[in-house]
Amino acid sequence: MFAIVRTGGKQYRVTAGDKIAVEKLAGDAGDTIDLGDVILAGDGGELKDVAKIKVAAEIIAQAKSEKVTVFKKRRRHNYRRKAGHRQQMTLLRIVQVGDSKVEKAAAPKKEAAPKAEAPAKVAKTEAVKDEPAKGVDTKKETKAQKAEPVKKAATAAKADDKPASKKPAAKKPAAAKKPAAKK
Repeated sequence: MFAIVRTGGKQYRVTAGDKIAVEKLAGDAGDTIDLGDVILAGDGGELKDVAKIKVAAEIIAQAKSEKVTVFKKRRRHNYRRKAGHRQQMTLLRIVQVGDSKVEKAAAPKKEAAPKAEAPAKVAKTEAVKDEPAKGVDTKKETKAQKAEPVKKAATAAKADDKPASKKPAAKKPAAAKKPAAKK
């Protein structure tokens, strides 16, 4: 069953279970309200008597719509005004249209996993535990661990034999630079 309701100066075609955003209505999230101004109602191709139809909705949240930029300008007069506006709105979930109510789809029950697969999952989780979690800074630990072996290796190298001295790389002769001409 569907209904066309008017709220906030606009008309909305709704059925049970629909979510709509309308002009701000009084109430908090979780409250149930009735949309009283029903213009038209029907079921399939047949129209119903509007006086008997009731449209109930649940408030999901009170929010703001997207920002609208208002920019005014008058040419050749150095007149510019910029303003923004975000309209208050209410998010609604239609609970009931007429006598029909929303049937919440029950989530399918999870079947118990076979016992043979359980050890395989445990092995995967153990492997994951060895890796650091995302966002965890492990650089400090790794730098400290890497620094110690390098020092030991350097002292061992000095004791065994001295590294050959390196000659500095020969510098290329600088090309004659021309001074920039002043204009």
